[in-house]
Amino acid sequence: MSSRGYPLAYMCACLFPGQGSQYVGMGRDLYATSPVARVVFDQADSILGIALSRLCFDGPSELLNDTLNTQPAILATSIAALRVLEERGMDSPTYVAGHSMGEFSALVAAGALSLEDGLRLVRERGRLMKQAGERGPGGMAAVLGLGREQVEAICAAAREQSGEYVGIANDNCPGQLVISGTLSALERAMELAKERGARRVIRLAVSIAAHSPLMAEAAAEFRCLLDVTPFHEPAVPLVANATACPLTSPDDIRDVLGQQLTSPVRWTESVRWMIAEGMTRFVEVGPKEVLTGLLRRIDRAVEGLTTAQVLDREA
Repeated sequence: MSSRGYPLAYMCACLFPGQGSQYVGMGRDLYATSPVARVVFDQADSILGIALSRLCFDGPSELLNDTLNTQPAILATSIAALRVLEERGMDSPTYVAGHSMGEFSALVAAGALSLEDGLRLVRERGRLMKQAGERGPGGMAAVLGLGREQVEAICAAAREQSGEYVGIANDNCPGQLVISGTLSALERAMELAKERGARRVIRLAVSIAAHSPLMAEAAAEFRCLLDVTPFHEPAVPLVANATACPLTSPDDIRDVLGQQLTSPVRWTESVRWMIAEGMTRFVEVGPKEVLTGLLRRIDRAVEGLTTAQVLDREA
């Protein structure tokens, strides 16, 4: 799948999912059938000192859905899936990208971050986000059927009316944006979205305002961890959430990860940038098929494959 030796039509990017893709049972089949996947899960258990693999395979869902556990669980499952794909002959992609927490999986995949450091970082990231939600509760909501400019105007009106913050947190695909903010500002923005013709407005089951200025304190603490974590030049460029452009410098990567908790996930722009660079095939590496679904909404002309679909082709 690398650009070397392949026509442009076969250039590929690997996409790594973030929080929300987890489910009880994820990775169980990989662990049972692949020694390379087993190594990743066993390493994760040892690195974190918890039975993370058992939590992925058997739950309970309440513990798996605790952000403290969710983030390392998705990273471990994604990297286990990647190792199996590599073992089956998948070459290096041209670009990697990850949605929110998935950016850390992408960096491990690209060799910019070790598995050990990646797991420790996302575990702490989850802890800090959870703590931020306890200190200052907020919320998030998906707004379906409105354009970005419309949602930005709604958030601006809600900020003015409530005196508190709400703004776009994720630009996932055309017609699907996620907003994030304080409870009162979020509720007002949800009301305005319904009044202005949103097809659906869905409150997410979280008590934090991720990817917003309300995460500033958590982001400051997390930057201290990033500063002492070794990063390396990635084997392939990372298309970053915060900038929607490719990065290869360890210092630039560390900087965008420091911005990530307080800045929006520019997913639509990131995918469109890769398509403009000639990517015609995207492989979602990890549990579920959330990013493959978003890809179809962004551009139906490109091919999107899940991990399961690639493994079925290779079987």
